[in-house]
Amino acid sequence: MRGGGKASGLLRLQLISLSSVLFCRIGLSTTPPPNPTENPSLQNAFVALQAWKKVITSDPKNVTGSWVGTDVCSYQGVFCSPPPDAKFGKVVSGIGLNHAQLAGVFPMELGLLTYIAIFHVNSNYFQGTIPSSFSSLTLLFELDVSNNLLAGGFPSVVLEMTSIKYLDIRFNHFEGPLPGGLFGMPLDAIFVNDNNFDGIIPSNLGDSSVSVANFANNQFQGAIPNSIGKMATTLNEILFINNKFSGCIPQPVASLNQLNVLDVGTNKLSGLLSDSIGLLKDLSILNVANNFLTGIIPSSICSLPNLTNFTCSNNYFINVSPTCLSLPSAGVIFDDIGNCIPNQPLPRLLKQCLTFLLQPLSCLLTI
Repeated sequence: MRGGGKASGLLRLQLISLSSVLFCRIGLSTTPPPNPTENPSLQNAFVALQAWKKVITSDPKNVTGSWVGTDVCSYQGVFCSPPPDAKFGKVVSGIGLNHAQLAGVFPMELGLLTYIAIFHVNSNYFQGTIPSSFSSLTLLFELDVSNNLLAGGFPSVVLEMTSIKYLDIRFNHFEGPLPGGLFGMPLDAIFVNDNNFDGIIPSNLGDSSVSVANFANNQFQGAIPNSIGKMATTLNEILFINNKFSGCIPQPVASLNQLNVLDVGTNKLSGLLSDSIGLLKDLSILNVANNFLTGIIPSSICSLPNLTNFTCSNNYFINVSPTCLSLPSAGVIFDDIGNCIPNQPLPRLLKQCLTFLLQPLSCLLTI
């Protein structure tokens, strides 16, 4: 997808407003442009940005046409502000080049932008990976390289960015496993969806401090880690949709009392869907469709006060409560087609149901 993958609401080029670590973006000054010979930080920025300009292979909007001369603060997509350490009058503190249609790579020289707090280059055509020199970006707060053509393994340099809070590398071509170190970082948001990642989710998932995590549309397999229950104080949304997860929905999910969105659809999960999901009073969206779940669709889930969408289609459920069937009349989306429920519309074929239900139940306990 080009561009459309960024319609999540989290895509934005913010004004840079940070106290000690972040910066305040300032307007255009009427004073003469800073002299880089008197400001080593701007001199380094000039070197970095000119090196980047040289490896940009396509610029149909002529964004880098303004990247001329030493006044880097006047370059399109480059933002300057006073640094937190007050060593210089201005430094480059942000890059905002979303949807610029740029192609090329990220040169090592970008590591010279040591005061940068925000690096937003989503929805372009950058290739390669994130260079190791980004380890020098110790004030980087938001990294958004989503919707590009980046490839290779998970960019391990991210693990060295100790100030980062927002990581968005979705809609690229990254592959291989995720490192356990990712979940030990003080992040608020992780978006790794729509890549080619595989393997298991590391068992220390629950060590993460994120409020939002999206693992959708990869090739992850194995069980969803039980440690997920440790995320109860922070987690609002988590998406595992369209992977190859198997086993049960882990029991500790029931402790995620701030959860708004749980999406485990289109995997290989099995067992029962316990009514303890009904403990998640803030839950708004629940998707368990296209798995191998069976038993009864619990009324406790359908009684959740904030529920807006409950999708449990294409499983092997055998019964549903009247509470669930009345959800559409209350304006709640409820989809239970493609199950083994008698007298429900569009059920599975009887032969499919019998074949599945005569097998031993693989997960007696879910949540």
